Amino acid sequence: MDSQISSRPSPEDGQKVFKSSEFKPNISGRYRLDRAFAIAAWAATGISVAILAWLLLTILVDGLGTLNWNFITSLPSRRAERAGVIAALVGTIWLMIVVAAFSFPVGVGAGIYLEEFAEDNWFTRMVEVNIGNLAGVPSIIYGLLGLAIFVRVLEPITGGRSVLSGALTLSLLILPVIIVATREALRAVPGSMRLAGFALGANRWQVVWSHVLPAAMPGILTGVILALSRAIGETAPLLAVGAAVFISFLPTGLNSQFTALPIQIYNWVGRPQEEFHHIAASGIIVLMTVLLMMNAIAIYLRNHFQQAKE
Repeated sequence: MDSQISSRPSPEDGQKVFKSSEFKPNISGRYRLDRAFAIAAWAATGISVAILAWLLLTILVDGLGTLNWNFITSLPSRRAERAGVIAALVGTIWLMIVVAAFSFPVGVGAGIYLEEFAEDNWFTRMVEVNIGNLAGVPSIIYGLLGLAIFVRVLEPITGGRSVLSGALTLSLLILPVIIVATREALRAVPGSMRLAGFALGANRWQVVWSHVLPAAMPGILTGVILALSRAIGETAPLLAVGAAVFISFLPTGLNSQFTALPIQIYNWVGRPQEEFHHIAASGIIVLMTVLLMMNAIAIYLRNHFQQAKE
């Protein structure tokens, strides 16, 4: 019995074991790992920014020499010195207006319904899974879908290979992004805001419209900015629905034939003459300018709703 008692570890032995080096946290190793990760992150960011700056500098050097008012207001030509971008510019503006007018209410409305009103059942879960999968579908698939539906089946309504067909195809392309962004923005709104509205006697629609949606609007507009930025640079869906590579007139309506800035740039880059490569760089500058102006409007609206919420 005495031997069993003497063999038990004493408190002093436990303190010795606890103080041993094998139980000491490796603080210096953690700090080294944090520093290494920070250095890797900054290096990746620096490389990305350097590549982007190099691309922008190359485009500016090649394109500023041929970027003038005559280039912006002239129609395309088979001679580089006479070629302009006005037809593609007007076509792009037509497309973005129709895409925003269609995709914003439909995408935001679908996101609100799925997040705030839809019941949790097998059909809703299937729709959510499909929306998440559609966000990763290649753009050419949407182009083929638009060709089958908007150009061929609905030709009496859309006019076939028209501005409306191209805009609806791009709207289908960005709808999953807008829906997912809308749902994430609505989830970020605190539940106490909804409960406060219900406590005051408001119904679900009044709570969503008057309280939840204004609070979520900055996040929703951020998703819309990203979606429209993707749509303005797409080429494959527009080529699939029949956008013209060379056009010598301006689109006058939704049923008009059209071209867009990405298609025009693609056409010029494929030419063997060096002069067309320079005006292609000028077209890229015009496209980035339109994109920045469009994003500036969306950012202004987002900041306006942000200030109103605060």
